[in-house]
Amino acid sequence: MTQPAPQQFKSAQSGRLVVPGWMNLVPGKADGVEIQLDVAAADLNRAQASLLIEYWATPDDLTLQSVLPVRAFSAASEGWCAFVPPQGRVLVRAIDPQPNPPVLASHWINVDPATPAGTTVNVAVQFPTAPSPIQTLLNQ
Repeated sequence: MTQPAPQQFKSAQSGRLVVPGWMNLVPGKADGVEIQLDVAAADLNRAQASLLIEYWATPDDLTLQSVLPVRAFSAASEGWCAFVPPQGRVLVRAIDPQPNPPVLASHWINVDPATPAGTTVNVAVQFPTAPSPIQTLLNQ
């Protein structure tokens, strides 16, 4: 017996797909902030890259953690987003284990409780380019 695909939610504001599970994170707190994730077009062909997204409602409470493969961005032209209430912190990590050395970059977003509902935050992700063989030779 096959299972039906889970329902995929979209942002009414931006039309982006919502990372599964990234709505209604804190009981009693409305989702007031849309975190829009934008991966550079030059990075869409990375086979192993992913984004690790964490939401911390309090400094001691890792509320949700999700992995979003970069290839999901080329599969969904609408783009991706996550919703959080106006409180806590969001950590976005860009990871690509394929190059040597691997790429790992992190960025914290502090969400102020006074943030107005409907606020949009854009996170631009651009992986560093590998040096060309000529650049490598010149640097030796």
